[in-house]
Amino acid sequence: MLSKLTRVFLGDKSARTFRRHKQAIERINQWDEKFASLSDDQLRAKTQELRDRFGQGETLEDLLDEAFAVVKQACRRLVGQSWEAGGTTISWDMVPFDVQLAGGIELHRTNIAEMATGEGKTLVAVMPLYLNALTGRGVHLITVNDYLAKRDAQWMGKVYELLGMTVGCILTDMSPEERRVAYACDVTYGTNNEFGFDYLRDNMAISPDHLVQRDHHYAIVDEVDSVLIDEARTPLIISGAVDRSIAQFSALKPLVSDLVKKQNA
Repeated sequence: MLSKLTRVFLGDKSARTFRRHKQAIERINQWDEKFASLSDDQLRAKTQELRDRFGQGETLEDLLDEAFAVVKQACRRLVGQSWEAGGTTISWDMVPFDVQLAGGIELHRTNIAEMATGEGKTLVAVMPLYLNALTGRGVHLITVNDYLAKRDAQWMGKVYELLGMTVGCILTDMSPEERRVAYACDVTYGTNNEFGFDYLRDNMAISPDHLVQRDHHYAIVDEVDSVLIDEARTPLIISGAVDRSIAQFSALKPLVSDLVKKQNA
């Protein structure tokens, strides 16, 4: 009964979250309208302007409204264009709705945004990724398999490219050189396993020249329940060949058995 009364007077958590971001959403939409008069080159120049302002002391929170509006305006300009993503030709028809703007704000603030399939979570991630990439330190989108990593990098990549940012993708069969190039991009898509193994290999490197990753600044985890709960139960283990046999079971078993007997005597 209490739960029902709470929902009546306060609304559910999603509604409360949306109301909390209402003013920010209104500001983003106002900036979006202002940016409509800019040429593509002028809109692209906003990226460098925002980067410069960050370098001069403004925080990402200060830049959030304009950054999200820049992404929204870029999405508008792509409507009707087609390109290949994940082996399929897609026709772009997405412009962020207000609820997606709210989801993007939550992700930027390191919260979990729960969205059902079809609600546009792939697009939602673009806005906080763009905002955090303004620092110049690189950001990661972590998903569950190579297909989704490649598809989403190609699908959303046109938005970043329109705004003058670079996009990379980490795939299983890539060489260290190819990985290094992908990690050097403003935004890098990949799977939890690839990011994890690259981290482990970097920590085993004997020379800085062998490193592929940059520092770890900001990441969004897609399918967070799968990646951080289901997948996390399987440890990442790196092993290599040894130059001699380690099969010593037969020789050591009698010694261990004898030791156990003596301890239990």
